[in-house]
Amino acid sequence: MGGFSEFAREYRMRDAGLKGKDDSPLSVRQRKIEEGRRNFRTYCNLRNPDFFCPERIYQDDICRTMQAAYEKRLINKNTGKPYDILIINEPPGFGKSYTASTFITWVYGQNPKTQVISVSYNQTLSLTFSKTIREAINDKEIEGDPDYFTVGSFFPGVKIKYGDGAMERWSLEGSYMSYLATSFDGSITGMRGHIGIIDDPIKNDKEAVNDNRKEEIWNFYKNTFQSRMLSGALVIVIQTRWATDDLAGRLLAQFPERCYELKLSALDGEGRSICEDLYSTEDLQMKKAMLDEHIWLANYEQVPVDKKGALYGIFKTYDVIDPDKVERVINYTDTADEGTDYLCSISADVITGYGYVKDVYYTDAAMEETEPETARRLQLFGVRESLIESNNGGRGFARNVIRILKKLKCYRCMVTWFTQSKNKRTRILVNATNVMEQVIMPEGWEKKWPEFAQHVKKYQRKGKNDHDDAEDCLTGLVEMINGEVKGKKKARLGKKDRLGM
Repeated sequence: MGGFSEFAREYRMRDAGLKGKDDSPLSVRQRKIEEGRRNFRTYCNLRNPDFFCPERIYQDDICRTMQAAYEKRLINKNTGKPYDILIINEPPGFGKSYTASTFITWVYGQNPKTQVISVSYNQTLSLTFSKTIREAINDKEIEGDPDYFTVGSFFPGVKIKYGDGAMERWSLEGSYMSYLATSFDGSITGMRGHIGIIDDPIKNDKEAVNDNRKEEIWNFYKNTFQSRMLSGALVIVIQTRWATDDLAGRLLAQFPERCYELKLSALDGEGRSICEDLYSTEDLQMKKAMLDEHIWLANYEQVPVDKKGALYGIFKTYDVIDPDKVERVINYTDTADEGTDYLCSISADVITGYGYVKDVYYTDAAMEETEPETARRLQLFGVRESLIESNNGGRGFARNVIRILKKLKCYRCMVTWFTQSKNKRTRILVNATNVMEQVIMPEGWEKKWPEFAQHVKKYQRKGKNDHDDAEDCLTGLVEMINGEVKGKKKARLGKKDRLGM
């Protein structure tokens, strides 16, 4: 992460400026307190100088970013609006959770009416997070020690309400409800949040490849957590990047304009530790040599475990298409072979050998639904050539699509079908380079077709994959563009088609 040295100098100059003409211990202490109230980084340094210190310059970026997000100064230049989802990815042992708990105490000092909801992997961790905040608020100054600072030193009005002893839910004095700690298996009732903290939702690499667990976490976020956030709330997700479709990955894909990602790798571009004081370069290089590569990459480089072996990289994208340059409007459809498979139908404009994707229909719905919907989309996107795999019921599917197109009076779309005899996985692997080169997605395609994007991005070059329908269809699309597959049966839609009407 760049810019550490500039931030370090800024805070050193600020700390140096705390000394004025009156250098008595009481005056110096008061100036430090005033600066700590205004600046979260200074507050951290004073609260726990053993962990937070100017030498650990990676902390400058974390503290600065969290404060800017809270004060709504972290602006998306494209939308002109502040980011309301802050994603922090950093290695283990760098103080993710502790920094977040310290941040909450500082926020309470800015506004004691703030309501915070925190979610951890399980209830034990959520209560530990809550306990850390409570103990910090209840901590007392040490008489005669001018260098010992508590939350009360900066914000004397921030106190736990008398008799409010529940660890998972409590209030500050003068507030009805201030804090709720829960887990992904728990519930959120009776409270709404101005700030939501999600701390390490995935436990390990086994959960990183457990689609059911990741789906549970995502559903909890969508249907439970997000529904309890107040208007204008700030969500902070603090985690190791385990998988492309973990919580952070899904948020980045579906709400890119709302998400700000702060990603810290343990080693810089030259292979040196970003914090020698915390982890020496020698220690980190030893970990890198000892740990399994996917564990190292996820924990210390923030590279998801499934991204290292992913078949596809980052797709090229386009904004608009010049209709005068379009040579063909094609569609390739792979019907669902089995009950767990997906139908995938991709329509694209072809320009000088490149397929500019216009539509993706990706679903596990029954054929009674997919047949009319496929026909509707062929008409909607002006497809002229549609190629449908006839394996395992595909021929009947194609015939029904033709019948529906006739009812829609769509006579310009020529539907053909063929039997695919080549090995699916071999085709996918061999054509991967062509897919990345020739297929161009519309901007924002991951958000537009999230399930399709999720499956495409996590498909692995080696090992078992749960789904291959999206990849098979992309492969078929480039094969169609390159003339490698052609339909053997042509649908004649009638006199109007033959006349080119």
